Amino acid sequence: MSSLQSISEEIKAKRPFKVLVAKLGIDGHDRGAKVIARALKDAGFEVVYTGIRQTPEQVVMSAIQEDVDVIGISILSGAHIHHVKKLMEKLREIGADDIPVVVGGTIPLVDIEPLKKMGVKEVFLPGSSLKTIVETIRSLAREKRIKEKLL
Repeated sequence: MSSLQSISEEIKAKRPFKVLVAKLGIDGHDRGAKVIARALKDAGFEVVYTGIRQTPEQVVMSAIQEDVDVIGISILSGAHIHHVKKLMEKLREIGADDIPVVVGGTIPLVDIEPLKKMGVKEVFLPGSSLKTIVETIRSLAREKRIKEKLL
């Protein structure tokens, strides 16, 4: 067994991957976020759901306090560029930009690349399969834990 495989097995045994799911801004539609949170929980993740109308600062502070592996943002209001930019800036400001961020919701195709340039690891559009979302988040969480272990 390679040392990387050994680290990966050790990480899996340590504790479940932990994901924070949040709604940024004034967007009050949370059904999609709750569906994702449930799918992650059913897949063995520990899920912290912060609810609606969160600020980027609140999300970052919750992520730090909860020691999450991934932050998942659900947004339908159209203010994704503004809010995610602030979130990513805050993560960098406090040295927590090692926490991968994924975004899901009604995101125009033209905004995917700008979000990724900000540091967002993946963008999930309406119709994305739950299996794909769960596996992507699992992969990002595993990568984060492996990097932590190697440092």
